[in-house]
Amino acid sequence: MSHRLHLHSIRPFSALRETFQEGYGLADLYRDIMAGITVGIIAIPLSMALAIASGIPPQYGLYTAIIAGILIPLTGGSRYSISGPTAAFVVILYPVAQQFGLSGLLIASLMAGMMLIIMAVSRLGRLIEYIPEPVTLGFTSGIAVVIATLQMKDFLGLHLEEMPEKYIDKVAALSHALPTLTLSEFAIGATTLLVLILWPRLRIPVPGHLPAVAIGVILSLVLTSTGADIQTIGSRFSYELLDGTVGQGIPPALPEFNWPWLQPGPDGELIDWDFHKLAELMPIAFSIAMLGAIESLLCAVVLDGMSGTRHHSNVELMGQGIGNLITPWFGGITATAAIARSAANYRAGAKSPIAGVIHGLVVLASLLILAPWLAYIPMASMAAMLLMVAWNMSEAPKVVELLKKAPTGDILVLLTCFSLTVMIDMVVAISFGIILASILFMRDIAQMTRVTDVSDNRKHVPETLPADWGVYKISGPLFFAAADRIFSEILEISKDKRHIVLYMDAVPILDAGGLSSLNHFLDEKFQANTFVIIADLQFQPLKNIAKAGLKPIDQKLVFTPTLAEAVELASAKVISDNTTQQAVV
Repeated sequence: MSHRLHLHSIRPFSALRETFQEGYGLADLYRDIMAGITVGIIAIPLSMALAIASGIPPQYGLYTAIIAGILIPLTGGSRYSISGPTAAFVVILYPVAQQFGLSGLLIASLMAGMMLIIMAVSRLGRLIEYIPEPVTLGFTSGIAVVIATLQMKDFLGLHLEEMPEKYIDKVAALSHALPTLTLSEFAIGATTLLVLILWPRLRIPVPGHLPAVAIGVILSLVLTSTGADIQTIGSRFSYELLDGTVGQGIPPALPEFNWPWLQPGPDGELIDWDFHKLAELMPIAFSIAMLGAIESLLCAVVLDGMSGTRHHSNVELMGQGIGNLITPWFGGITATAAIARSAANYRAGAKSPIAGVIHGLVVLASLLILAPWLAYIPMASMAAMLLMVAWNMSEAPKVVELLKKAPTGDILVLLTCFSLTVMIDMVVAISFGIILASILFMRDIAQMTRVTDVSDNRKHVPETLPADWGVYKISGPLFFAAADRIFSEILEISKDKRHIVLYMDAVPILDAGGLSSLNHFLDEKFQANTFVIIADLQFQPLKNIAKAGLKPIDQKLVFTPTLAEAVELASAKVISDNTTQQAVV
């Protein structure tokens, strides 16, 4: 019964349903249509550029923006999120495309979709809260550097047959190819990038991507008329439809249903999929799922801050999973929420997930109507757009601010994640970054735990106790990283004491390591015939002590609910000991 309720509480369409429950009229629909058209215009060139950057023809990026762009907003838990291909996935998808082709990308996306659904059902929607900001900044800025590096070939018009796998080798290959720089393509790329940078200053309500690409196309046509050889989408990519139609650029046709494993491999031939090949894709799919979860939830949090609304994190993961589970059957690659496009959606006046649906339909219309003209877009303009995306993704000002003002540990985490993302792998970077951040956090918390001798502090101990009595206040969590040090300090400062009180009202946590250190401490004190009182335990330490079976021991160990009772007991014991001594005398 509880399991059914658990699943029932993660219902798709929550964002759409909430919007309609609050009231949705024609004015809201108009705002959604205008916002969807705005974001759709942005998504058209970006989707193609991201597909190309991922190592596949541009139409598959459009398919992703259409299918996932419609499905995910409808089924997800964030009102304003716009989903589709994103720059963050390029560093994962490009090597997969080189090894397994489009087929491998689609199967990996399917696996990732299943994993996202499992994450949603497992209620891992609060995942983003456990990833420190230095880790997020480190891997996103590292991804941005890799993306920017990959765009240098087309941006500069370099003649480079193959891009090496390792980052250092990529830089070396680009450096060696610099003498082949094509000035005409560099001029197109630089002009497109300049328009993208300057356009927002004009404050014209038209997305900068449209004029930037248009100017790039015009400049390309002018330079081509003078004899320059300009690489465009039409000159680099071709297609063949099921009816035998062959053309250059992008096919002006609806996405067609096809089995992902029957899509071509890197050499254009079908791959004979078996268990071992699928096993190779499993860690890649996990990387995709983790990054998709982080990106979509981070996007939802950003939108919550902008709009004052609240997203449903587990439903958002469910929507992302559904989108990535269905999209590959129509040729779409991995999708997740895109922060820049989602923010543009909200700023354009979106009111509901309907804006995301409109965005997908705008991309669909462009595919069917504008495909012949999209073939004229220069590859250098595509590269310029991705350079702009990489810059925005890097959050360079935020990184600089953190490097200037953050604690040394956070700076170390950021630089470690950045370096590992660039040089090795994003998943390694995130994993190592979280582990390093956790270790540094535990170190900081452990350093906060301290012990104070309050035997002569009249605020805590109103009465004067004999010289062989000591009262020690422990403040902070007694967990494995702090407990040994704390009890070693108490052993050192209480060597001449025969009666001690451990005042633990400021100890919120006592874990297994802390309990072990406490038992070791008590054993040493009992061997030295020291009488120990443990006073004022909070609930969690008290529960764990009881669970461990640690009980009062006559003439050795006593528990008191307050320090005042411990002091009274101490005074009574002093009187009792004195009486006993007098009787003996």
